[in-house]
Amino acid sequence: MELSEIRTKINDVDDELLRLFLERMELSEEVAAYKNEHHLPILNKERERAILAKVTEKAGDKERYAYHLFSTLFELSRSRQAELISAPTKVEAQVKASLAAGGDVFPQTGLVACQGVEGANSQVACDKLLPRGNIVYVKSFEAVVAAVESGLCKFGVLPIENSSNGSVRTVYGLLQSHNLSIVRSTRLCIRHELLTLPGVKMEDITEIYSHEQAIGQCSKFLNGLNGVRVIPCANTAVAAKMVAESGSRHAAAISSHPCAELYGLECLNDRIQDSDNNYTRFICITKDPAIYAGANRISLVIAFENRPGALYDILSKLAALDINLTKLESCPVVGSDFEFIFFLELDATVKDPSVLAMLEEMERSCAQFQFLGNYAEV
Repeated sequence: MELSEIRTKINDVDDELLRLFLERMELSEEVAAYKNEHHLPILNKERERAILAKVTEKAGDKERYAYHLFSTLFELSRSRQAELISAPTKVEAQVKASLAAGGDVFPQTGLVACQGVEGANSQVACDKLLPRGNIVYVKSFEAVVAAVESGLCKFGVLPIENSSNGSVRTVYGLLQSHNLSIVRSTRLCIRHELLTLPGVKMEDITEIYSHEQAIGQCSKFLNGLNGVRVIPCANTAVAAKMVAESGSRHAAAISSHPCAELYGLECLNDRIQDSDNNYTRFICITKDPAIYAGANRISLVIAFENRPGALYDILSKLAALDINLTKLESCPVVGSDFEFIFFLELDATVKDPSVLAMLEEMERSCAQFQFLGNYAEV
């Protein structure tokens, strides 16, 4: 048979597949109406498992492909049913409240909590996120959260991940354990320098101070030093300030060029970081959730039953709606053996009804579901 003849037959099959698919989706809508009326859950795993067993048995040596085809059909059917089911969910109420609280323009002013001192990367992120904001400096990430939760500050800015050294797990833990909302994010290109008092030479240095993330981002340089103690501190700007105020000619700080100017230090080496492509993401948090115009990124925390295929069930929901997953990270549950929660970030907006329906279905099917926010990155 010629290729053109084969393609003609494929076209005919495709037309029939589309007709049957649309008919199946219409039947799914009828199923949704029945479930809605009788308050039945969308997922019927026993029925799906029985159908998959029958399909794979009939498919012969193509059973793997048949399995994935019907699994996708089930996911699409459930996604459509989720759009039609009217059972209330916490995430729907949260999204409606957030949209009502947001607006067309993100605020440019307000009290904002920032960990560190003047010159910290968090301060630069604050200025970028809230150009006319009034910064309140605090000593720790926990203090940023406390300032926002107490109402002392309307906003808080925290680092969430670095392109070289990974996620800031402390911040993820705070997001999980506190009822906060992400309303904005930004990326900064980070340049680390080795700063000392004027005139100090490399052989004079016996101790280097910096934040643990910066230490990790300069690990190759630090591993090549002998007889030098590396001491973590609150952040890179604090490290620079400590070295300046100590007067010690044996101390150095891993910090930034602006901090050198700010605290009267000298750059001894400006090529100490592992990668020139070194970016840190910062998030802006609030106590009261809000979604502003242009929000196109969603952050979630989820946990589900520890069984084969559980994660695939979640990912298939995203694939069915053609949603890009930009972050998936597991974190062990403290005090539990081999149980994990997952942090997800999606390129999506809750203004899309199918996305909101998917989030509602996730909430129904996951043991833990936390909607952290829908926001724009600037």
